[in-house]
Amino acid sequence: QVTLVESGGGLVQAGGSLRLSCRASGFTFSSTGLGWFRQAPGKEREFVATINWNGRSTNYADSVKGRFMISRDNAKDTVYLQMNTLKPEDTAVYYCQVDQGSMNYWGKGILVTVSS
Repeated sequence: QVTLVESGGGLVQAGGSLRLSCRASGFTFSSTGLGWFRQAPGKEREFVATINWNGRSTNYADSVKGRFMISRDNAKDTVYLQMNTLKPEDTAVYYCQVDQGSMNYWGKGILVTVSS
């Protein structure tokens, strides 16, 4: 059973930083790429970042490029999202995501609120 559990969200002032974590289980983490997505109030879920199985290939949405960094620790089955220079428009529920064959799995999400 694939499980993704996000943590590390909360309230932060604009310009501040947060690090999100996603602990995974139920699949071979060390050989699987993962992603982060987010959904702001009243908006559709959008792509934030992805990372490949060994961490050597990453992709970012233009809106977070240069401010966010995705990384992983295969020994801990955990993927991270370091968020710096946060803006009020980064306020959203952040989701961890993984594809397994034809199935798309999501965590329950973690709220990040950036105050101005």
